[in-house]
Order: sequence, then C-alpha cells, then structure tokens
Amino acid sequence: MDAELDPRTAEALLGKLERVLIGEYLDGRGYDPVRLAALPEIAREKLLAEASVYASGKLVEVEARSHFLDEMHSGTAGIPKDRG
Repeated sequence: MDAELDPRTAEALLGKLERVLIGEYLDGRGYDPVRLAALPEIAREKLLAEASVYASGKLVEVEARSHFLDEMHSGTAGIPKDRG
C-alpha cells in the first residue's frame, strides 16, 4: 500500500491528532466546530488561529516526548540502554 494513502502513517496520525486537538480547543471555549461558519469572519479566523497555535504546541510536546522515549530505549543521549 502507498504510504501516502495509508491512514496509519505518522503524517496521517499527526494530522488526525491535530484535528482532535483543534476540536478540543474549540470545545473548551464553548464552540461547536460545525457551527464556526456562523461566526463573523474576523472572529472565526482569530479563533482558528488560536486553536492552531494550541494544537501546534501540543504536537511539539508529543514529538518531544516521543524523541525522549526513543532515546531512552536506544541508549542514546548519555542514557545507557542497560542499567543492570
């Protein structure tokens, strides 16, 4: 299967996570993503920009944790793989 079409690729999963995080942000602010079109354009763009910044920050956090775990398991970055 082509990696670009596979919904399990890292990019596809990160895209899905980004959409979930944006939805989480909107929900936390009391907005229904389906009804955003009813907002004035300026308000909608501001809200979506804020949601995007929120999601980007969370994705950076996820990526940093992932790299940290990879380093722990591979024994890189000064952390020995076998401590025993």
